[in-house]
Amino acid sequence: MLNHYETVFIMTPVLSDEQMKETVKKFEDTLLEKGAEIVHQENWGLRQLAYPIAKKTSGFYHLIEFKAEPSVVKEYELQYRRDERVMRYLTVLMDKHAIAYSEKRRNLRKEKEAAPAVVEEAPAAAETETVNEVNE
Repeated sequence: MLNHYETVFIMTPVLSDEQMKETVKKFEDTLLEKGAEIVHQENWGLRQLAYPIAKKTSGFYHLIEFKAEPSVVKEYELQYRRDERVMRYLTVLMDKHAIAYSEKRRNLRKEKEAAPAVVEEAPAAAETETVNEVNE
């Protein structure tokens, strides 16, 4: 039976953008090799840490939501422990309420991303009308 999991991990801030993407790709590939299904991913970017970790005060945050067998998670977390680029990680088994909340949050995020495109078109039309009124 596949369980629904969510992992947030923090990578060291000294990584270049390319190295950060490489690290994320490594963990994606690890999941896919083990037969897991990646449901959703979010790159939260560089953020301040609540407390210093190894004398670093910021880190690159990344979230991966996936479905997998419980045995896969053990092997997956072992990869986090072995990787020097990862400062912290947390994997959580999601219950039905957490899954529903996650879906709701994703849908709201999609709506927000789609909404600015509509708002940007409206001012352009208003500017055209203003120019036409001045020319008349």
